[in-house]
Amino acid sequence: MKLTLRRDKPPTAIHVQAGEKVLAWCQSSDGRVAAGTRDAFYLVGPEPDEVRRVPWEQVESADWQADTSTFRLLEVGSWGRPRGIHELDVPDPRLLPELVRERVTASVVLQRHVPVSGRRGVRVIARRAPRGDSPIFWVYEFDEGIDPEDPQVRSLAEQALADLQDEVGLD
Repeated sequence: MKLTLRRDKPPTAIHVQAGEKVLAWCQSSDGRVAAGTRDAFYLVGPEPDEVRRVPWEQVESADWQADTSTFRLLEVGSWGRPRGIHELDVPDPRLLPELVRERVTASVVLQRHVPVSGRRGVRVIARRAPRGDSPIFWVYEFDEGIDPEDPQVRSLAEQALADLQDEVGLD
């Protein structure tokens, strides 16, 4: 008897960009489908033509809480502006959380935490698409209680950015 592996397909067709293939997916209790490819996170629904694509390097964080069945993905944003937050009730996340973790981690080139007040400070992060064919872009993450508008904080963040760019040869 020959065994064959059958890849389980999402209940909704997910139209991904050319060259991409759905690697993991799950369905929320309201019928939306979340999926991941090598290059991006996709959220479909509730209408099939409603598709949101978030490249992995634009995902700040994501997690799934088993006790509440909540999958939450937070997009990278700019200080003072609303950022994309995608929250779904997902009874069975399947392999999506593992894929998200691996792809987001692969997008981080390097990071450095700069203390500002005690242990609180700013993190300077270099990111790029995990496939490595796009330029590096830089983001700041400010710890709770740190004011990004403070000139001293801004100066420390800019100096850390310059130091890191010099370290990797990107001046």
